[in-house]
Amino acid sequence: MSERWVYFFGNGEADGSRHDKDLLGGKGANLAEMVRVGVPVPPGFTITTDASRHYMAERSFPPGLEEQSRAALTRIEEGTARTFGGGDDPLLLSVRSGAAVSMPGMMDTILNLGLNDATVEALARGADDARFAWDSYRRFVQMYGNVVLGVPNAAFEELLRERRDARGVEDDTGLTADDLRALVPEYKEMIAERTGVTFPEEPEEQLWGAVRAVFDSWDNDRAVAYRRHEGIPDDFGTAVTVMAMVYGNMGETSGTGVAFTRDPSTGEKRFFGEFLLNAQGEDVVSGIRTPVSISQMADLLPDAYADLLDIQERLERHYRDMQDLEFTVERGRLYLLQTRSGKRAAAAALRIAAEMVDEGLIDTTEAVLRIDPEDLERQLHSALDPNADPTVLATGLPASPGAASGRVVFDPDEAVRRSEAGEAVIMVRAETSPDDFAGMAAARAIVTARGGMTSHAAVVARGMGKPCVVGARDLEIAREGRSFKAAGHTVAAGDWVTIDGASGRLLLGRVPTVEPELTEHFHRVMGWADDARRLGVRANADTPEDARQARAFGAEGIGLCRTEHMFHGDDRVRAVREMILADDGESRRRALERILPMQREDFEGIFQAMDGYPVTIRLLDPPLHEFLPHDGEEMDELAWATGRRVEEIRAAVERHRESNPMLGHRGVRLAISVPEIAEMQAQAIFEAAVAAAADGVDVQPEIMVPLVATVEELRVQDRLIRDVATRVFEEAGREVPYMVGTMIELPRAALTADRIAEVAEFFSFGTNDLTQTTFGISRDDAASFLPRYIEQGILQDDPFQVLDREGVGQLVTLGTRKGRSTRSDLKVGICGEHGGEPSSVEFCHHAGLDYVSCSPFRVPVARLAAARAALEEAGNAEEAEEDGVDPGTPAEPSLESVA
Repeated sequence: MSERWVYFFGNGEADGSRHDKDLLGGKGANLAEMVRVGVPVPPGFTITTDASRHYMAERSFPPGLEEQSRAALTRIEEGTARTFGGGDDPLLLSVRSGAAVSMPGMMDTILNLGLNDATVEALARGADDARFAWDSYRRFVQMYGNVVLGVPNAAFEELLRERRDARGVEDDTGLTADDLRALVPEYKEMIAERTGVTFPEEPEEQLWGAVRAVFDSWDNDRAVAYRRHEGIPDDFGTAVTVMAMVYGNMGETSGTGVAFTRDPSTGEKRFFGEFLLNAQGEDVVSGIRTPVSISQMADLLPDAYADLLDIQERLERHYRDMQDLEFTVERGRLYLLQTRSGKRAAAAALRIAAEMVDEGLIDTTEAVLRIDPEDLERQLHSALDPNADPTVLATGLPASPGAASGRVVFDPDEAVRRSEAGEAVIMVRAETSPDDFAGMAAARAIVTARGGMTSHAAVVARGMGKPCVVGARDLEIAREGRSFKAAGHTVAAGDWVTIDGASGRLLLGRVPTVEPELTEHFHRVMGWADDARRLGVRANADTPEDARQARAFGAEGIGLCRTEHMFHGDDRVRAVREMILADDGESRRRALERILPMQREDFEGIFQAMDGYPVTIRLLDPPLHEFLPHDGEEMDELAWATGRRVEEIRAAVERHRESNPMLGHRGVRLAISVPEIAEMQAQAIFEAAVAAAADGVDVQPEIMVPLVATVEELRVQDRLIRDVATRVFEEAGREVPYMVGTMIELPRAALTADRIAEVAEFFSFGTNDLTQTTFGISRDDAASFLPRYIEQGILQDDPFQVLDREGVGQLVTLGTRKGRSTRSDLKVGICGEHGGEPSSVEFCHHAGLDYVSCSPFRVPVARLAAARAALEEAGNAEEAEEDGVDPGTPAEPSLESVA
């Protein structure tokens, strides 16, 4: 017996359920589930993701697929009393993609399949509506011609526009049946001219051409770009759902819409969505026509609206989550075409989770697990400064909150190019399509002249957390697409604009922004997260302002204070340069004495901001050449300021230049060869700690020595630091507790961590440099080849963004284990960029680290990711216990054999 490729739903029965998303895709699984709970759904069948994977591997349909599909099609015919490809009332089909993970608009759909020159006449007679039949046929030829045969949509739209202009109407609904009847052969003729292929008349041929096209669309450019952006594996494949057509374009008792059971921008519990009378689904999502609010459906189709209100309430309670619905009303009868968990803005996600806990739909554990840590950062985006007085160019619909400024671009490819060059860009379009995704991902924000709150632009922007304004009708975009006019202004490509996604306004120029306020829902959900997590979360902060911001976001200390960042600024860098140029230790100390009070003041401010929390301060790490001038003008200025000849300055610069400074004279190596620098920094730290403690601050300094490779290096520095501490404490008549530890950022340090822990009281894995030294890759030079590695699947992720578990992760695990074998109470954390990346935080939880440290704005992300890791681990342990499996297996392989 051949493998099963097809699952039927409809006529009151369904082969699958919502638990079959991996097999049937999200769309197919949820259609089956709706049938099971009694929601009206047109009958259909789903071709599995297994069939898609077979097709991708073999470039052919699997054996048995066509026969199983034919049997399912017969059941659709029986349930609808219609015949596919014939009869007085022919059965038409929709063919839609449906991956296991929602990818809205990224793959292809075909509606009204089964129409030809004969069935269109039967459809017109059966519906007693010739215009409806020819409108459906026109739409089908356009969709099939574009999706299956590859003719650009713009070519069809141009013919359609010419027909509207000739008729003198603005909207497609103004075209008559005769207009549409004349348009169909024009479409077919244009297809033949462009492709050399005759449009297929046989419905079976149409069906398999459409299925093949949907399978192929898994690898179209926009789908691939979306998967890269969202981290979706390429081998998932897509299911194909084939369903009996229902028609929203059958006159004034029909229509179509998209709705959410709660407001996806704010999370408010109100039915939200849009509706179009006498239309098909693509009219709403494409933005071709601007729909009306879903509430107006109550006046237009009251009975269907009442049914929809009841169903949306039932579905939300059934799924226990906010739902995104697609529906059609055919001559007064409501049909649901899709339900899925709705994409929502970050603030909305927090509100929905908190209020669903209050409503008893979910518990606090599920509320925490519902929030995507990456989405959380979007809650922290800027808003317009309320004191600003901007010039409003246009107002549209507030599709996705947030404020952003950038240079106007009209072309998605240009958006990508300019963004990669480091420019902030705002993409302005009449409307967007899935082909624009790469440009939308590159842009800071998106503006469209047409479309509604559920248009493609709105849905994609909300999913990416980008500010978006849609339906800005006052924008007049020039035909050549290089400028637009609005409110008496002409704005060209490259000019600055600002958008306010919260109010739906497009503003002239660059408008100031302010930081957002955190809502009560944010604090409630984060409180539940903090209750659940084991892993501590600190921040990387180099100034008192950064420290205060980090604490406001919930940081439990500072995991990395980079002292070299305090050396920048005219007065400071001049003193540092004098120190570098000093001819002897005494001259060097005099220069350092000028820096000492500056560093002491900085440290004291940080200690005050972090009252009661630990502060890890890294001693000077970069090589000295980074502080020296590199152009003639700066060298001249330094020579004048120090009374030296320019030739001396140039010679000093050359003397400090290194071939490979990342592996050169820096970190602990610099501290050993120029000990006066470490002495000054230790003195500044301890004097600041004593002064802050005298003011009643609970000071907890942790002094971190960077780039240690051997225990003897650390032993030298530990002795120096403790000698300085003793002297400062004796002079002040006061002591403060402190710790000395090291940054583990070299493979040798991880492999000999048991020896290093003889001296170190804590480890902090510097995963930025540890990644560089493990891979042998310079992060600054990797951009020339790393993207290609990821595209070709050589690496799944950029290892500087997502922690490499297989290599770097093993060093972290091994270093932690070996360090604690010497010092059982060894405190261990990480302080690289990975400390705020969710999957890397999850790894740190499983590896047994005590904390992660990240940039202040990533602190809430890390807090939530740590909580999710703990909750998912607890849930897995419970499942394993129920199944009689030992849950205590290690998460990562060890390097014991290497050690």
